[in-house]
Amino acid sequence: MSTETITTRTADDFFLLGGDLPVRRIGLGTMRLTDATGDHSRTGAHIWRGAADPAEQIALLRGAVEAGVQLIDTADAYALGDSEELVARALHPYADDVLIATKVGNVRPSPTVWVPLGHPAYLQQQVELSLRRLRLERIDLLQLHRLDPNFPIADQVGALAELRDQGKIRHIGLSEVTVDQLDEARRTAPIASVQNLYNLSARGHDAVIDHADAAGIAFLPFFPLAIGSLASPDGAVAGVGREIGAEPSQVALTWLLRRSPNVLPIPGTGSLAHLVENLGALQVELSEEQFRRISEG
Repeated sequence: MSTETITTRTADDFFLLGGDLPVRRIGLGTMRLTDATGDHSRTGAHIWRGAADPAEQIALLRGAVEAGVQLIDTADAYALGDSEELVARALHPYADDVLIATKVGNVRPSPTVWVPLGHPAYLQQQVELSLRRLRLERIDLLQLHRLDPNFPIADQVGALAELRDQGKIRHIGLSEVTVDQLDEARRTAPIASVQNLYNLSARGHDAVIDHADAAGIAFLPFFPLAIGSLASPDGAVAGVGREIGAEPSQVALTWLLRRSPNVLPIPGTGSLAHLVENLGALQVELSEEQFRRISEG
């Protein structure tokens, strides 16, 4: 059984992931650092190909770390491994305070298809490949990209736990899971993080956030800035932004940080200026009334 609560509280801007890795609470998702359309744009990107000339992406990753980003999130399925290689090319040898998170468990048979594959041997093979591409001996946070309904959760998480016991994984995370699935996984191995879709306009995982918080488990919301109609100039997000002198994107991220102390947004961007703007959310404060107004839309 691995259902113990992890001690994770540090300063408000940091979270102690897995109980032993202090990390700043706004990271960088690398899914957008691809040239998936083949025409040097990211419109309708399928996350299928790496950039033909990755100089811009390498500069962004290095600039992110220089600006204070510590959590870099990628996956073996992003551009068929090119994303992991890009991270290593940009950042290896890694600074001591940089935490590399990657994911395995999705097969990409075509640019528009993502298929969960949780065969234990496949998962272990993919971790070995991720280690090579990232030039690491141990991955700080290895996340199961999707649960495969064709294999028991205990078998999928157990495969990663074996690698953890071998020293090849430091912490195990999950992605797109329910409270029940999280608890089932925790019966096999300690779980340090959950990465689910969550933002102001998509709050279907409130129960997961609260359950994870009670257990000291990090919650990494992906697409944290996809707030849809709430981005309207006449909406609460923009209104609060004008009141406190912050950009709407900063307000949206600050709302997530305020939502629960275990929330670590990982917004993706191709712009260093936008990245620095995102980090500025760590300095933004919302009153209780402003938080409630945004929550109510």
